[in-house]
Order: sequence, then C-alpha cells, then structure tokens
Amino acid sequence: MPPYYPIDTKRALMLAGPVLAKRDLSVNHTQSVTLGVMAAYVVVIALLWNLPYIRWSLWPFKMLVIAFHEFGHAITACCTGGKVKSISLDPHEGGVTKMQGGMSAITLPAGYLGSSLIGALLIFCGFNIVASKVASIVLGVCFLLTLWWARKDWLTIMTIILAVGLLVACWFIAHGEALRWVVLFIGVMSALYSAWDICDDLILRKVNTSDASVFAQKYGGSSQCWGVIWVFISLAFMAVGIVAGIAAFPESFHEQEDDSKNFIPT
Repeated sequence: MPPYYPIDTKRALMLAGPVLAKRDLSVNHTQSVTLGVMAAYVVVIALLWNLPYIRWSLWPFKMLVIAFHEFGHAITACCTGGKVKSISLDPHEGGVTKMQGGMSAITLPAGYLGSSLIGALLIFCGFNIVASKVASIVLGVCFLLTLWWARKDWLTIMTIILAVGLLVACWFIAHGEALRWVVLFIGVMSALYSAWDICDDLILRKVNTSDASVFAQKYGGSSQCWGVIWVFISLAFMAVGIVAGIAAFPESFHEQEDDSKNFIPT
C-alpha cells in the first residue's frame, strides 16, 4: 500500500519538487561569481603563459603543479608496492621521480592524471571557504610527504615552503576568504597545466622521452594517442570538479564566511 500523506503535505511536496530540481540545476549569484573568476583565471594564465618576460610571474605556480605531477608518480608507486628514492624539480620547469618497483601501468600516467585530479579537487573545494581550508590541510600533508622524498633538492624544498607560506597567510585574511580564491587559482592552474603539458610535449612537439612514450613502449600504441586520451580524461576531471562544486556548495558568500568562523577560526 502506498504511504498516505495529508492533502497539505502532498501539495507541499509537489511544490517543493520543482523548486529543489531548479536549485540543483541553477547557478546562484555566488557560484556565478566563482565561475567568472575561474574564467578570468583561464584568460590571465593563457596570456601570462605566452607573453615574453612576464611569463616568469607564473613560474612559482608552474613549479608547484610540477610538484603535483611528481607527487602523482610517487604516491601511486607507494600504493602499488614500489619505493620512492627521490623527487627533484628542475629550474627549466621539469621534474623527475626516481622510484623502484610499482605497477608502471598506473605510475606512468599518474603524473599527468594525478596533477589533473588534484586540480579538479582543488577547483571543487574552491567553491567554498571551509572546503578550501580542508583542502589546504590535505595539501599540507602531501607537501610533507613530498619534502621527505625531496629532502636533498633545494628547489623542491623552497617551492613547497613558499606554497605552504602562501596558504597559511591566506587563512588569516577575511576568515579564509582569500584562501578560497588561492585554492581555486592553484586548481585551475594545475588542471590547465596538466592538459597543456600533455599537448605541448606529446601532441605538438612529439617529445620522445616522456611518460607517455614509455607507456606506449610497454603497453602498445603511440605516445600521441595516449596523450590525446589523457587530455580528455584531464578535461573530464576539471568538468566534474566544476559541476560537483556547483552541486555541493550553494551557500552565499555571507553564509560561507559564517561557516568559516566556526571551522578552525583565525
């Protein structure tokens, strides 16, 4: 027998259904501002990426997302029975993770896809102040692991120390409001950098010494083919992060600030 509802309850449910559905699919003012800021980030990053001289302003963030790339290799190596010997970053925007063992079918694409996944998660958290605080704590733990693996590489150490300093400083600005925008920027940068790095190295320049070329040698196909697949996966991660952020965090700026005051207040 179907459950019985009073007439008033039935009417309330019928009216609430379209409202809830509309709320799930619509974008409120706060989310619109967040999406607008993301679009501005994309434009600014694209311009700074290619303009001579001022492109160096992005260099610290590029080194940071390269650290994410190497962390992806390292953490998957540990999770698949391997051992990480060291991580190092190169001033010419490169990086290398020396590891032993592990499942290469997972560890090789984990650099590109790992940094894309981290970027997508940061974009998701960038829709909310409290979520950004949680993300910064998780990033801190990841940075500690990376510091342990890169304890002999000064560039990696300095990159991580500066990143941690930036995140900590943002905790004390407007109850974490600034942290939200920094986390969002790092997320967009990481997601875009990963996709661009794949295109630049594997599709446009056709560099032979890459994760994808080694993957192709071991498992078949071409590095360009794997590069295209990984680009689509990276963009899918970013899209899912945006949609999930819109669905999970409908709070206004004022509501987010009130929530932030009750979560590890500063």
